[in-house]
Parts: sequence; structure tokens; C-alpha cells
Amino acid sequence: MKRKMFRKLLASLLAASMVVSMAACGNEDEESRGGDSATPSSETPSSEAQPSEETPSDSAEPSEEEDLGAYTIRTDADGNKIDLGGIHIVVRDWSTDPNAEVTQTAFGDARDAYREWLQETYNFTLEQKAISTWESVSEDFANYVTEGGDDNYYLFFVKKGPEAQAAMKNGLMYDLNTIEGLDLGNEKWHQGVNEMFSLGDKTYGMRYNEGIGGRGVYFNKRILKDAGIEPDDLYKWQAAGEWTWEKFEEVCAKVQQDNDNDGVPDVYGMACRDTIWYEIIVHTNNGNFIDMDENGNLVNALETSETMEALNWALDIWTKYDAHLSYPSDANWDYFLTAYKEGKGCFYPGELWRASELTSSMDDELGFVCFPKGPKADDYVNPVADDPCVIPACYDAEKAWKIAFAYDLWTEPVPEFEDYATWKVSGYNDFDDTESVDDTVSFLMSHPKTTYNVIVGEINLADDIFYQIKKENTAAQIAETVRSAWQAKLDAVNNQ
Repeated sequence: MKRKMFRKLLASLLAASMVVSMAACGNEDEESRGGDSATPSSETPSSEAQPSEETPSDSAEPSEEEDLGAYTIRTDADGNKIDLGGIHIVVRDWSTDPNAEVTQTAFGDARDAYREWLQETYNFTLEQKAISTWESVSEDFANYVTEGGDDNYYLFFVKKGPEAQAAMKNGLMYDLNTIEGLDLGNEKWHQGVNEMFSLGDKTYGMRYNEGIGGRGVYFNKRILKDAGIEPDDLYKWQAAGEWTWEKFEEVCAKVQQDNDNDGVPDVYGMACRDTIWYEIIVHTNNGNFIDMDENGNLVNALETSETMEALNWALDIWTKYDAHLSYPSDANWDYFLTAYKEGKGCFYPGELWRASELTSSMDDELGFVCFPKGPKADDYVNPVADDPCVIPACYDAEKAWKIAFAYDLWTEPVPEFEDYATWKVSGYNDFDDTESVDDTVSFLMSHPKTTYNVIVGEINLADDIFYQIKKENTAAQIAETVRSAWQAKLDAVNNQ
């Protein structure tokens, strides 16, 4: 009941804030707002991009912005409004459904009106459209570039993986760092994607960061209180940089209880899926499974000291404090979720998208923090990977600049909704407390860590490591066993 009342209050506050924002928008001059007509889109805007100019050759000069109340116009060095010449840009992907119904909100209305104004003001149109399929997109992109392109203005979403890696190394993607005015350091761009698709000082892939997802650690507040631990202390430790492996183990030891004295704990430190546990812990110690060298070649990082230390610590915690130690012999593979919902574990290291499912099905109130950091890490991390958006290398500088300029505008913050984030709005509804969103999810969204192993589809971390590791088969033994096979698979990707 408490949670339901809390969510209703949050929903009311959010609705009220939107009304205030829209009222502010409504007071602006109609002409400066550019009308109320809407343009459908599947993207959502974020932070403000840097001003740019009309042509690649002139764009190094600072631009000016004409004040139009809530909106502004970018001008070139001579004070002229930038005109893109009526081009039509297609953001190509493989999943956009033009017939999908969209539940419109105050934010959505404002975003659509703003994008209509952008298109009218700068003389361009933009749509996101499914042209390729998931199976064909890599080949379609490669063929398009090698055949010299055409008169279309395309931005391609391509699949992360070995094909995209090969396309980058073979010069099929346009170097985005050469496009004047495109600031890929802006927080609106997914920095993990930028890093994954960079070679030296060249960057070939970008991704608008509209909510990158990720994983963290849910905690049961009742279980903590029963063990004499104040739940809010976890947020304080996280903020102070004190949420470490050592602190995590300390809490696990305190909450693990054998209440009926039968020799088997009734409450464990955690109930977790082994694959998630081992994978993330490696990243929390600044480790990796696959890394990339300065030449863009993928290398085996399994035997680095950071990774070995992490896997050894993760195995130790798993064999001491995870609820799988008392699962029924016929338990399903996902019994960890049942165990957590039944209060068998204090911590549940899992995905962000689990929040609504967990909080709606449990009477106990939950909190949410980052994975604790290891001794080799400077901060908490969110290891994620996503598909990049790329410009074909066959385009000339002017064409590439126009596409980038328009897409930069398209991903701008909506006036009067600069701080609006769809992931935050849904997060307030899905989690039991505001700290989960404001302290933890907000951090995860801005701290992605690149995971290069996704590029090598033939390497299966679960089969090779997570299902095999045990006291009798250590991380070091596993690393030696897979070394040759992994190198052959890496060579196959590097030599494409």
C-alpha cells in the first residue's frame, strides 16, 4: 500500500511539472514556436549540441544564434540562417514500425512541434525507417558504400559485431571527428559506443543516449533492517565512493542467517544469476574479457591481473553467500528470481528492466545501487554495448556535414523540457524509492563501459567461463584451456 501511494504521488508531481512546462511553452509567441503540427519519430532528444555552420569549409568559425524565445536559430559566421537545401534524410534501421501506435504525452507533443519547426527552419526533412533486416543490414551497408552510394542522404544503424568492426577497419565508415560542429564529447552521445567504434583519433560510430540500460544491485530493505543495517547507508556509501567489494562482503556476512539452526541459511547474502554476477564483477575491477589495442585489433584480456582477481573474488562470494547453495535439485534455471522474490537473499544483482517486475511482485521494499567496485577500479561502472549509427564513407564532406548537422539538431533537448528524460519518468514509477533513480540509475546512464567481447560472437563467455568456474577449475586453469581457441577466433575477426 505504501508503494502504491508513493507512486501515485510521484505521478501527480510529474504531471504537475509537465503542466507547468507546457504552460510556459504556451506563453511563447506562436510564430517563434513554429506551429503545432507534429512529425512522428522514434528518437528522443537530450543535451544541447554545439553550433555549426552552413558548409564544412566555413564551419570552423563561431556561429551566432538568433533569440526566438524558447527556440533559437543557428546562423553561420556571416549571420545567415543555415539552409540545408530541402534534403530528405533517412535514418536506416531494421526495426522501425511505421504503424506502431504511440501514446502521446505533453513532452511528446512539445518534441514533435519542435522537430517540425527545425525542419521548416533549416529546410530539411528526416525520418527513421526500416529498410534492411537484422540479418541483412551489415551486407546492405557494405554493398552501399563499396558501390559508391547514391543520391540519398542515409544514416545507417549497423549491428555491433564482427561485420561492423570489419567495416570500420576497412574504411567504409565516415570519420565523424572530421565533421565541424559535431561534438561527440557531448553527454547526449553514448560514450561507450564512441569508444567501441574509434581507432586512434578517428571515431566512426555514434549513438544518441536515450537510456542505455544496464545492470545494478537490488537490495531488500527489510532484510537489512533485520540485520541491524540502515538501508539508506548503502546510498551514502555509494555517494562517498565506499561501496566496495569489501563492504559488499561485509553486508552479506551480516544478513546471512540460519534462523532455525538446521545448518542451512534461511536468508543468504544474495540470489543471483551466475552469468550476470561473474561478467559484471570483472568490469567492476577495471578488467575485461576482450580488449582492443591501438591498432584496432581485438586481444585476449582474460589473463590480466584485473580480470583474474575479479573472477577469483566472484567465485569466493558465489560459493559463500549465494542462495543457489540450497536450491531444490529440480529447480529451473531461473529459480534465482523465485528465491529472491521469496526473500531468500538480500541482494539481487540484475538488470534495470527487472525493476517493475520485482517491486510489483514483492511486499518488501527494495533499493538499488551500482555493483560494488573492486580494488583496481576508480569508480563504479555500467558495462553495456549498443549498435552504432554511422555515415557512409562514400559521401563527400558537404553531404556528411549536412547529415550530421541535421541529426545533431534532431537530438537536441526540447525547449522547456531540457531536463526531461523518459528513463527517469518510468524509473520513478518502477522503483520503490527516488534514490534508486536519482543516485543510481542516473549514474549508470552517464558511465557506460565498453564491452568488446560482443564483437566476437563466436566467444561464449557463459560456456567457456561462467558455467565452468569452480574451486576445482579455477579462473587461471580456464584461461589456459581456452587460450588457443580464443586466439583463433580473435584472429578471424582481426583479419577480416
